[in-house]
Amino acid sequence: MPESVAIIGAGLVGCLSALAFAKEGYHVTLYDFRQDPRLDTTQNKNLKSINLAISARGIDALKSIDFDACGRILQDMIPMKGRMIHDLKGEQESQLYGLHGEAINSINRSVLNNNLLDELEKTATDLKFGHKLVKIEWTDDKQICHFAITDDSTASLQTEKFDFVVGCDGAYSATRSQMQRKVEMDFSQEYMDLRYIELYIPATKVAKPEYNGNFAIAPDHLHIWPRHKFMLIALANSDGSFTSTYFGPKDQISDLITSKSRVKNFLIKNFPDIKNVMDLDDAAERFITYPKECLVCVNCNPYDVPGGKAILLGDAAHAMVPFYGQGMNCGFEDVRVLMELMKKHFGDRSKAFAEYSQTRHKDLVSITELAKRNYKEMSHDVTSKRFLLRRKFDALFSIVMKGTWVPLYTMVSFRSDIPYSRALERAERQTRILKFLEPLTLGVLSIGGFKLFKYLTKDRS
Repeated sequence: MPESVAIIGAGLVGCLSALAFAKEGYHVTLYDFRQDPRLDTTQNKNLKSINLAISARGIDALKSIDFDACGRILQDMIPMKGRMIHDLKGEQESQLYGLHGEAINSINRSVLNNNLLDELEKTATDLKFGHKLVKIEWTDDKQICHFAITDDSTASLQTEKFDFVVGCDGAYSATRSQMQRKVEMDFSQEYMDLRYIELYIPATKVAKPEYNGNFAIAPDHLHIWPRHKFMLIALANSDGSFTSTYFGPKDQISDLITSKSRVKNFLIKNFPDIKNVMDLDDAAERFITYPKECLVCVNCNPYDVPGGKAILLGDAAHAMVPFYGQGMNCGFEDVRVLMELMKKHFGDRSKAFAEYSQTRHKDLVSITELAKRNYKEMSHDVTSKRFLLRRKFDALFSIVMKGTWVPLYTMVSFRSDIPYSRALERAERQTRILKFLEPLTLGVLSIGGFKLFKYLTKDRS
């Protein structure tokens, strides 16, 4: 008889975990406290979604679980070959991600989640929505899970027994809370002084030939309006629209939302070109009425209950801010790494889970830190001439020393064979070299410029 597993959380990582274990013959039950997001009756499905950028780690993880399903799941993604920086004058500058046409891919979170759920419907997985985990009793035999069941009219309790539990229930994980009663788990939680609000750029009524569709701005770029202390981003959707997200300090947003006119004046002043593509009345309404979501980082260790009783994946183990576009990619990679360890240990959960905790932690701490650092790069550094010069040298060295020198963004987003921790270590060494060479280069350029000036102004009479 196959082993039974309760997977808590039907978000992206939970769905992929369920698909992975179902493919390996486990009896899978997937739980979520929310109602089925595919139903029209489900409320507030899209008010706090940041569009996703799926890259090599996420795609390779999907392929490792189900190669054929990967194409169906990602059918709506749109390649983005670089950042498009919008300045205060409304002018745009393209900054490519890679030297060889590499791209990350925009995909709507809800569309991706629904596609994963549709794939799960093809397996023997039991999907149970409206089930909130309230308690787990840990035993040497079965893990006893207690759920509160809610629907429109009634509330009740249900108890189920499973061989093991996989917690994929997000930054405020109920599974993690129950594990902490059983395991001596180190845990940290850090909030950034930022909030985010989802805005919207509608599709154009008439198709634009230069964009091959009804896109108001270039769909093959991640658009950024960097303003140092705050910023706006926009990622394309397959229907021609863009999901746009504003990030700013909590106090600033609280001050802005006192009136619609205040919001509109702020948007026009700081993002002058959006008035051509965004409905400002709609944007002001969203600023005032939509959730102002916080950004939280979570780290914990270990990720498992000894004996193979439970394990945490995705945000439940390592919630991160979205500025490196790796939250979902990292969560998908969690699933791939875990399944590889399960195969390595011939299904011995105790050994596989323990090795996962021991070997994965360093990588997860590294990418959480990189995600925090990248906010400064997106909101400020992309406008710095020194930063852009350093990027050019970074690219030059990667060509000259091919294979030896690899830019950090390439290692993180396009090289799933390089662990996050190793990418961070290599990048720190490379950055030290670049910083050493930077003043020398500027000195040479200054001397050259002075000599050229003297030559051009020399009296030749």
